[in-house]
Amino acid sequence: MLVQRDVYESAVEVAKRTAENTEVNEPNLMGNHIGPLVSEVQYNKVQGLIDIGIKEGARLIAGGLGRPEGFNKGYFVRPTVFADVNNQMQVAREEIFGPVLSMIPFDNEDDAIKISNDTSYGLTDYVQSGDSKRTQRVARQLRAGMVQVNGAPRAAGSPFGGYKQSGNGREGGIEGLEEFLETKAVSGWNVTS
Repeated sequence: MLVQRDVYESAVEVAKRTAENTEVNEPNLMGNHIGPLVSEVQYNKVQGLIDIGIKEGARLIAGGLGRPEGFNKGYFVRPTVFADVNNQMQVAREEIFGPVLSMIPFDNEDDAIKISNDTSYGLTDYVQSGDSKRTQRVARQLRAGMVQVNGAPRAAGSPFGGYKQSGNGREGGIEGLEEFLETKAVSGWNVTS
């Protein structure tokens, strides 16, 4: 999460409260909570990245290593937030796919775009701003397969997929259907016969 420097500490406090108030529980129960990760491999990956974040010097403001209170088994992860992350840290450079948020301050719009695009991944970017011209300007420059603005969901039938190491193929929409087609180019076709 990239946050403009002048509101950064306020955003860090909101993220901390949100993580601390995020309930973790069994996936078969109804309610507003998060469940476990999909496998032991993914659990170990996420725990390893949390450990690396701590060792790299990111400021741990919520969560951390181990399971949430009340869980002594299963692939449950504590909702974790790191502040003061920079783009050289592994927790900023990896697709973690777990409840881990890495917060990076930026100084201006160009700085934010540069930081966001400085990755080998590009699945989804999110832009929040009260200035619609700014959101459009920034969205055009982001190197991601999908960009969501101000929390708007993707429209039904929109293509799903990323850029760079997040994948080149698409699911959904016309682009998803084209994945199943073969294109043929024929030159010299005699249209008069």
